[in-house]
Amino acid sequence: MRVKKIVISACVSMFIAANFQMVYAQSFLKTKYSSDEIVNINVYEKLNPAIVSIDCDLADGVSSGTGCIISDNGVILTSSHVIDGAKEIEVTTANGRVYKAKVLSVMGKENDLALLKIETTEKLPTVALGDSGEVKIGQKVLAIGNPFGFNGTLTSGIVSRIDYTRNKIQTDAAINPGSSGGPIVNVAGEVIGISQSIFNPDNNKSNIGIGFAVPVNEAKKFIKLSKVPISQL
Repeated sequence: MRVKKIVISACVSMFIAANFQMVYAQSFLKTKYSSDEIVNINVYEKLNPAIVSIDCDLADGVSSGTGCIISDNGVILTSSHVIDGAKEIEVTTANGRVYKAKVLSVMGKENDLALLKIETTEKLPTVALGDSGEVKIGQKVLAIGNPFGFNGTLTSGIVSRIDYTRNKIQTDAAINPGSSGGPIVNVAGEVIGISQSIFNPDNNKSNIGIGFAVPVNEAKKFIKLSKVPISQL
């Protein structure tokens, strides 16, 4: 009887192990993405519905950029240089709907921020504003924007430097013309900066891995000064 019990026990153990391996193998086959890729995918799918493209008619041409919806009734945070001198501002949401926008408030020069408003009866998706005071050099960041008109583009990199003198976050995540006003986000999907500019010694307007963002805490101060009611602030 003892030998039979040992044999039965061994068979049961082998059966459980075989089933575990089969389930694990099936799970592995279904998981097509690495853990790092899953982070990127989740952040993008969470944030992109709240990112808009901005097109402006200027007296001497056109301007384009990116914006973040920060209030579900249509308040949008962007860079002031995107809408500087605009006669008309058009906002396109991630689902393709087009709206006329008006300027609520502008903070130019170094902080380079602006608030826009679109009128809609729809409750819009919004971004979550993080805390740029917690940003560390070396942490992973993602950028969403509309570089050269390619809407909803995701790039990734790290925080390369924090310029405390100029109050800028430097990153090697690709930022290009059209990305201005878009979010720099952490892996939790929180906005930690607003894309502002790139550095390129050749002046050819292409990215060489040195981009700058306005820390989101500056944007929070600007929003409060503008007296725009945002519940999360």
